[in-house]
This record gives sequence, C-alpha cells and structure tokens, in this order.
Amino acid sequence: MTATTGGRLLTPGEVASLFRVDPKTVTRWATAGRIGSIRTPGGHRRFRESEVNELLAELTTDANEPKHI
Repeated sequence: MTATTGGRLLTPGEVASLFRVDPKTVTRWATAGRIGSIRTPGGHRRFRESEVNELLAELTTDANEPKHI
C-alpha cells in the first residue's frame, strides 16, 4: 500500500514489531500525537514508513547517547 506522497504505509502491527511493543501502544502513541497516522476508508490506522523510521532513529540515537552526569 502506498500513500499519495509515494511512501509506504505500515499497519499498527508492523510498527509495533519495529519498536517491539504491543500494537495497542502504537495506537495510543497516535492518539497522543506522538506519531502521525492516516485513516483508511474503512477506519483503520496506517502509518507513513518514513515518519516511523525517523522516530525509530531518533529513539535509537537517544538510547545510545552517553549520559553526562
């Protein structure tokens, strides 16, 4: 599935597996505005792969940065 912008759209389950969380967590992130989502005509959420990858990279970078005391 592709968006009109040409990017691939991911299901909540696909996003959840990338972040190693439950799909319901991904839905809560979308509701809270932490990650953008698109609704299909049937009402299902889809997530832009590019945005998911940006968030994943950001969180991975934050986790790997040394903590300064």
